[in-house]
Amino acid sequence: MVDSLKTLPVINIAGLLQAIASHSPTTSTQVAAVAAQIKAAVTDSGFFYISGLSMQSSIVDNVRAAQRAFFAQTLEQKNSIAINQDNRGYLASGMAKMHGSTTHDQKEVFFWGADLPENHPNLLNKVPLCANNQWPDNVANFRTAVLEYASLIKHIGNALLRAIAHSLNLDEHFFESHYHDSLLRGQLIRYPQTSGGAENFGVAPHTDFGCLTLLLQNTPGLEVLNRSGSWIKAPPINNTLVINIGDLLARWSDDRLPSNVHRVRNINPNERYSIAVFHDPNPIAKITPADMGSDTVGYASVCAADYILGRNSGAFSHYGHVIEAPTTSKYT
Repeated sequence: MVDSLKTLPVINIAGLLQAIASHSPTTSTQVAAVAAQIKAAVTDSGFFYISGLSMQSSIVDNVRAAQRAFFAQTLEQKNSIAINQDNRGYLASGMAKMHGSTTHDQKEVFFWGADLPENHPNLLNKVPLCANNQWPDNVANFRTAVLEYASLIKHIGNALLRAIAHSLNLDEHFFESHYHDSLLRGQLIRYPQTSGGAENFGVAPHTDFGCLTLLLQNTPGLEVLNRSGSWIKAPPINNTLVINIGDLLARWSDDRLPSNVHRVRNINPNERYSIAVFHDPNPIAKITPADMGSDTVGYASVCAADYILGRNSGAFSHYGHVIEAPTTSKYT
């Protein structure tokens, strides 16, 4: 463990992506190489950058333009798709408060999730966090831009999961059965310049709720707590994403892949925009540490959607109360 970590590592995954795309016989070698780097990075900080992505620039440019156009609307226009109990739509500044924080976050967020057909079983069975999205009517190409970006990030996330599985000494395809029809969630986020005292944040110190977070940013402000208790900056690096482990994957791995505390303080003169995509399992997937080879009883099995809903309800005021995750799922 590197307690004196001052910067986050950058892991080039170009070889991994190319090998998977071409069904190369060297794929397992590329998976193993990235897995070793991920294991070291997660041990040290829970965070790392990935490079070598070859992300289509038009897709990134389009979603960034859509994001700015959405937040440039009036508050009345944005609130026309105010966030609902399915966590879809617009969350205004002051409606989020992280566990243990004394103040509400200053961020504003547009939430979306997987776009499902009307006859999808998860919709018919009213599985938590499975719902129709709320798309703005007056932002050109918004839905297309967001979903094209989400599809791109899902592809990258699936490649990372193969390396993460290898890092846990599992078959590299371990996650695939759990990620069929995955619960892909996303946030377009705008942070104003952080105002007030030391306890005012764009988003207060917290750990993410799901499995894997892939973050696109182009403005400083993200800070990560290293293992020695010091905050280190995670500034934007061109053509990279910031990756971190969430609490559901930490739980699933019996803390072999720990999540880590981070925060955003936008002390820059300009607004900060970022896009977070949470690459999570099928909503009704049973998350059981024993499936990853854990022989302890540190964590009980949970349904992915139930767990994330419980964590969301503790952070976002539109729920009105904390929803306790049941010990068994009625969806499986």
